[in-house]
Amino acid sequence: MKEWYFEYEIQVNRPGLLGDIASLLGMLRVNIVTINGVDQGRRGMLLRAEHDVQIERFEQILSTIETIAVTKFREPKLRDILAVRHGRYIQRDADDRKTFRFVRDELGLLVDFMAEIFKQEGHKLVGLRGMPRVGKTESIVAASVSANKKWIFLSSTMIKQTVRNQLMGDEHNDNNIFILDGIVTRRSADERHLQLVREMMRMPTIKVVEHPDKFVEHSEYSIDDFDYIIELRHHPEEKITYEVLEKNTFMDNKDQMDMFGDGFNF
Repeated sequence: MKEWYFEYEIQVNRPGLLGDIASLLGMLRVNIVTINGVDQGRRGMLLRAEHDVQIERFEQILSTIETIAVTKFREPKLRDILAVRHGRYIQRDADDRKTFRFVRDELGLLVDFMAEIFKQEGHKLVGLRGMPRVGKTESIVAASVSANKKWIFLSSTMIKQTVRNQLMGDEHNDNNIFILDGIVTRRSADERHLQLVREMMRMPTIKVVEHPDKFVEHSEYSIDDFDYIIELRHHPEEKITYEVLEKNTFMDNKDQMDMFGDGFNF
């Protein structure tokens, strides 16, 4: 059984249109896996059929139907699957195709998107941009849980400043998700931590870097090394400014050290 993504735009919205399409698919023995509205006036379907000829016949008949306009008919991509599942498309940068944008109201969609990335095998480098307290780290952890993966913080300010300089036991596992804060790592003077980061970057596993632009500053890495760049904002017009981020990171760390003492240093 093979899957296809079928999306159409309604030209003439008449009663029974969806039923007619569903009946046609049924006669051709094409199964509807999922169906949902994906945009204003557009509907998407995940279809499954045993033979290509069934889909070819369906396409031929569609070309004669004037009440709809086919906008997509292809093997499903990740964005197609999530659009049908959540009822809307992920926003993608028109110029930089590896950059995806979310707002805080779309955390469920973001977690689902990252979880699908985390389920993939081999090396994937994901950068996550966003202002403080927008839900970056929480989304990464939730996506790791959804993907049934263990997450390992190499550097973080989630509870207090964390700077790791070694892995222990089953942490040396390609199935783990490695998370680091680009600002904390770039500020670290601990060569053992930086060496651990370099070792992690060479491992065939999933790596997630918060504040990727600061991570690549004065380093051997570049933004081009990232497979995905995700931007998370409180609202669509919010600007992500690193001056505020670095100041906030410093203040958070100072407040935490006042409460708990020096940061963890494994």
